Amino acid sequence: MGKKTIHVSDFSGTVIQPDDEVVRVVVLEHPDLVAGPVRLDATPVEVEGIDDAALDVAVVEIHDRHGDGEPRRVVLTASEFDAMATDVPMAQLLKTAERVRPPKARKGAERIDYGTIEHAGRPHRGRVTEEEAQLVRERLDEVNKRLADAGIRQVDPTDPEHAARYGFPDAP
Repeated sequence: MGKKTIHVSDFSGTVIQPDDEVVRVVVLEHPDLVAGPVRLDATPVEVEGIDDAALDVAVVEIHDRHGDGEPRRVVLTASEFDAMATDVPMAQLLKTAERVRPPKARKGAERIDYGTIEHAGRPHRGRVTEEEAQLVRERLDEVNKRLADAGIRQVDPTDPEHAARYGFPDAP
């Protein structure tokens, strides 16, 4: 007995033929997104107008006494933000403002062992060890449940990149 996988667009439910291009859309932030970024598949036609619909926005952090010491992240249109600068145009203000450096990574940070079931299958830059690949292959349902619960992309053995990375059969 064989298996046949049919891919459909997450947006429209349209069947995506094997020779058709699939566009991967990663949703990083959305008011209804509760567990971190998600991946959606679409056809090129479904996302061709996305750049035209994009908004010019400013994303700012407000560091004040509200939020128990944590900054508040606010997204507003660029024109609304620009209007807040009344003395000097915002473009000039942004060019001359003090640069903020991201916090440095902690020295001596603990190394994550992806060869354990607690971390196997999590996205990372390093090479996949045989221990991690074997765990992912042998305990895929458990790994994917843990990843989904954490709001992280799941391992898809039919995805050529994942198949090659974790050594699933029929890897290209």
